[in-house]
Amino acid sequence: MIFDFPERFRYLWQSKNLAQNQLASLIGVDRSTISSYESNIRQPSLDTLSRIADVFGVSTDYLLGRTDSLGFDFLALNGEEKALVYKLAFALSEKNLQLRQLQEGIPDA
Repeated sequence: MIFDFPERFRYLWQSKNLAQNQLASLIGVDRSTISSYESNIRQPSLDTLSRIADVFGVSTDYLLGRTDSLGFDFLALNGEEKALVYKLAFALSEKNLQLRQLQEGIPDA
């Protein structure tokens, strides 16, 4: 059971001054589902939990109550860990560039 989720979820969407229908649209659920999450009647699927984290720029660990940190603390990493993050970011940007080049080279159907 996700004990901290309802409170954290409510805090996040209300702090952004979103209406329930706006939030529902952003994460791809019905408005009534938002109320169900808040009252702990329902819990989000893993896919929906990931979308909620993406919408608010927080980790799923924060939503689940596993951490109180709203974001990723890059400064807490050691040198080796930072180097791995940079390497991953570079590899992803290279892949994105390759994908864009492929898409530009393919005519629209």
